[in-house]
Amino acid sequence: MERESMEFDVLIVGAGPSGLSAAIRLRQLAVEAGNDDFAVCVVEKGSEVGAHILSGAVIEPRALNELIPDWQDKGAPLNTPAQHDSFLYLTANKAIQLPNPPQMHNSGNYIVSLGNVCRWLAEQAEAIGAEIYPGFAAAEVLYHDDGSVKGIATGDMGIQKDGTPGPNYEPGVELHAKQTLFAEGCRGSASKEVIRRFKLDADSDPQTYGLGIKELWEVPPEQHEPGKVVHSVGWPVDSKTYGGSWMYHLEDNLVSIGYVVGLDYQNPYLSPFDEMQRLKTHPAFRKYLEGGRRVSYGARALVEGGYQSLPKVHFPGGVLIGDSAGFLNVPKIKGTHNAMKSGMVAAEAVFEALSKSDAPGQEVTGYLDGLKASWIWDELYRVRNIRPAMAKFGLWGGMAYSALDTYLFRGKAPWTFANHADHEQIRPKTEFRPIDYPKPDGKLTFDKLSSVFISNTNHEEDQPSHLTLTDDSVPVEINLEHYDAPEQRYCPAGVYEIVRDDDGSNPRLQINAQNCVHCKTCDIKDPTQNIEWVVPQGGDGPNYPNM
Repeated sequence: MERESMEFDVLIVGAGPSGLSAAIRLRQLAVEAGNDDFAVCVVEKGSEVGAHILSGAVIEPRALNELIPDWQDKGAPLNTPAQHDSFLYLTANKAIQLPNPPQMHNSGNYIVSLGNVCRWLAEQAEAIGAEIYPGFAAAEVLYHDDGSVKGIATGDMGIQKDGTPGPNYEPGVELHAKQTLFAEGCRGSASKEVIRRFKLDADSDPQTYGLGIKELWEVPPEQHEPGKVVHSVGWPVDSKTYGGSWMYHLEDNLVSIGYVVGLDYQNPYLSPFDEMQRLKTHPAFRKYLEGGRRVSYGARALVEGGYQSLPKVHFPGGVLIGDSAGFLNVPKIKGTHNAMKSGMVAAEAVFEALSKSDAPGQEVTGYLDGLKASWIWDELYRVRNIRPAMAKFGLWGGMAYSALDTYLFRGKAPWTFANHADHEQIRPKTEFRPIDYPKPDGKLTFDKLSSVFISNTNHEEDQPSHLTLTDDSVPVEINLEHYDAPEQRYCPAGVYEIVRDDDGSNPRLQINAQNCVHCKTCDIKDPTQNIEWVVPQGGDGPNYPNM
């Protein structure tokens, strides 16, 4: 069956903060110019806008103020002003108050569900004329004969496990546009392809990542402090491993708690999920959660490379926005404002370029010029050495350097530390001992499968696995042999499992793709880069409420 095609002026892949902000700004410009026929389309792989969105999150409303100045009157779900900032160093039983770094001051910010913010942004985008299609995954990037990006094709529906069309087969749809904006977030599969195809990272450091694991709790009213913001470093990981937590008290007795582990960790026995479970047993957090109810769970990789790992952001026929490029400010523990602003800057550059020439496939170089002139560029430049310093010097040396960089050099030290690829940092199992993690109690701490259950994750089982191996021999001959199969532990959803025959022989990797919460960690951390994450059938994956 032939695929149908649709034509747009601008196509946006991903309905996160950057993609939706770009859609709104494009339509604002079109309305101002009297060009109401200017067609903007957003496709989203989640079953609805916000279904795959996961973040802490404390949001700095700087970009939102610029995009929609009257957002409060329009009912934006920024309901809980951040207050009571604290920054803790944890030992196994104690919490020591540290000075709050200036980047982490949250006066004027809001504790939010980023998924709900995106749902609201989608309403604003549709109200001003953008078209949004959730449940459609960008499975293929399309190109013109000259090599420029033409658009994307959505995935076929109803493909069976053996790759043949099933009884409910429907071919994907081709979406063509004069410009395509990739807004998939961290490690998007289509973004990864265009970065590779156009060698956009040739002149930048390797991108680095963290894995964020989040739980949403409903706690007793007497334990709830709306606006409370807590961050911590130290326990439960050692001082050589980059890790830190957050706890944010939202409205309605809800508490967001989570843990981020830098994916440059060395110990193959480390399990970010189990470190997160240990964190909750610390007295500093237990007192808020005990007697409460865990409402939801999720996990997502986040971009940590910063300024020196930014790829080239434009190419023939399209641009990268948000965390498809990597605008997260790690020391600030925020990226939404930069993601939104990058979408707005891209929208302005693309609209201007198309106003001068509507030829498809052109390269919008003005986007980079706009970024360099915006507050994004200066903000990322000033903190560029802080995350790499943690990798270079460890926790205490990194914190000492960060203070020096912040207060003495004001972010303008005459050097820039390099980043290194995360998958290259893992060390052989012979250099470490297995970590004996406590068994979950089912009240405060939990196992992976019960956690995945409350993420509302669902994949149609009769479809090809979206987790593919370049070489089927690698999981046993290299990963198991040298690293004790770290995919069993770095995956926060129990997707990867080494199974054996009853007598313990014949080890092999079993991939439970139905469990996947789309965090992308396997695509990042696999030691030989043998695992390739591709999109499953549109609409599949987690369905996060209020995350």
